[in-house]
Amino acid sequence: MSTTHVVEGAVDAGATSLLRFATAGSVDDGKSTLVGRLLHDSKSVLADQLEAVEHASRNRGQEAPDLALLTDGLRAEREQGITIDVAYRYFATPRRRFILADTPGHVQYTRNMVTGASTAELAVVLVDARNGVVEQTRRHAAVAALLRVPHVVLAVNKMDLVDYQESVFAAIAEEFTTYAASLGVPEITAIPISALAGDNVVTASAHMDWYGGPTVLEHLETVPVVADPSDDPGRFPVQYVIRPQTAEHPDYRGYAGQIASGVLRVGDPVTVLPSGRTSTIEAIDALGQAVDVAWAPQSVTVRLTDDIDISRGDLIAPTASAPSASQDIEATVCHVGDRPLTVGQRVLIKHTTRTVKAIVKDIPSRLTLDDLSQHPAPGELAANDIGRIVVRTAEPLALDAYADSRRTGSFLLIDPADGTTLTAGMAGTAFAEAAADAAPADEADDDGWDF
Repeated sequence: MSTTHVVEGAVDAGATSLLRFATAGSVDDGKSTLVGRLLHDSKSVLADQLEAVEHASRNRGQEAPDLALLTDGLRAEREQGITIDVAYRYFATPRRRFILADTPGHVQYTRNMVTGASTAELAVVLVDARNGVVEQTRRHAAVAALLRVPHVVLAVNKMDLVDYQESVFAAIAEEFTTYAASLGVPEITAIPISALAGDNVVTASAHMDWYGGPTVLEHLETVPVVADPSDDPGRFPVQYVIRPQTAEHPDYRGYAGQIASGVLRVGDPVTVLPSGRTSTIEAIDALGQAVDVAWAPQSVTVRLTDDIDISRGDLIAPTASAPSASQDIEATVCHVGDRPLTVGQRVLIKHTTRTVKAIVKDIPSRLTLDDLSQHPAPGELAANDIGRIVVRTAEPLALDAYADSRRTGSFLLIDPADGTTLTAGMAGTAFAEAAADAAPADEADDDGWDF
């Protein structure tokens, strides 16, 4: 398929759809080159950007433009030839809009991949065709599985350096697919590419006629991402209480926020958490207009038939599918802070719009991503570690299991001293159960942190 055919493809209702995707791969697998090639060949690079890349490439003694420079924006990244930070890029084709998170490949930047992939609907995992599936490849597959990324693309890169051999691609694809499927990754698509030469990135390769699947861009444009919001339970975290108290609206009391999941309808019986009080949706206002129904991710104002004490951080949910509120949270987490997370540590936990005090009661295990083994009772989690924790909160939180809702099943642990983010958490069980379920400690505390 030619580039022209891709650009001139039929534009249907999916043309306005948005795909968030992340890229990951080991060092020197060509990830930044792939992203640069994708942007360049899809005509998503401005002329001055391309000129700057060409100038920088000439200064480094390169005849052809180094497309990796389109994404490696930090000075340290350019000097070292590696990706350090998560680089977000926005581009569009006639068929779909994209938000791309280019994540680092080094082991010490695993936390950056967690950041980039946490909201992704698709992850592109690169493998060097000469090296095959390595430890970091398995690590990235495991992180994608932990984050419940629905679609994973295996991009076997540098096929030009193995003479475009089908057998090389087939062996790597089989090994990766078997491993990722064992983690519970629901959909895996393998594509042989050469990011440097442009094979199968936007344009179909003339060197791999044995491959009959889509190019990377074709798959990105056609992978299904629009889910029916009615399939998910309604969740509405309150962000702000609106009380104009004007002559025109003397009794107006509205609860504003963004619907996290599902659908809200006028007339629905709802429960307010964590209080457990019940009421009925009297009206929904969206963009200044009254509507009968609203769905995620719309931002709306909800009015109830009863005057209930509701404030920022409360959760409104249809009574029939309301979650339970609890002060005890068991979760899989990735520690992103530079200082270790330890048992007994006092933290703040932020869930949707609610932030409360909490204590880390236990760290039952740390996950070894290369073989998915559990290291029991590690005592602490260092930067980039993934493990199981038990947290006790000062006030009940209404969390869903992360497997059921990535939005309302996730949370952050924050350092109460300086506000830095410590840990990203996913409530409920992971793809691998904890090695041991230790009972939470029950020591007393005398400074307001004993719950």
